[in-house]
Amino acid sequence: MDTEIPEEFWQGIDQFNQGDFYACHDTLEAIWIEAPVVDKKFYQGILQIAVGLYHLGNHNWRGAVILMGEGLSRLREYPPEYGGIDIEQFMEDASELLREIQTIGQERVTQIVLTHHSLTKPIDKFFLHPPIIQKTSS
Repeated sequence: MDTEIPEEFWQGIDQFNQGDFYACHDTLEAIWIEAPVVDKKFYQGILQIAVGLYHLGNHNWRGAVILMGEGLSRLREYPPEYGGIDIEQFMEDASELLREIQTIGQERVTQIVLTHHSLTKPIDKFFLHPPIIQKTSS
């Protein structure tokens, strides 16, 4: 990455990892608007996945599936490690979550609960783990 990562980016990553997807979107959108062309899809890809997860939390299955897919498409253009994060692992985790959401289907979206914790699963709920964005060591 030729450009410097703004400090606000890490705030957005923390918001994402804490499940505050709407705040993450706001934070990354402000960066995306000002970003150089080469980095725009990087920020946009992450923020679209965040918005997709926000939609999922509001039981908007279609919005979640579309935005997660678009976000993943944008991130495919970047190397496995970019901007100080592990893009490859993030994409694997987000892709797996998207497949699970698609398998569960729109008719059962109200049964999806996003959580980072392992819980005893009631029979009428699907506890899914949102991806975590991991910083790289470089």
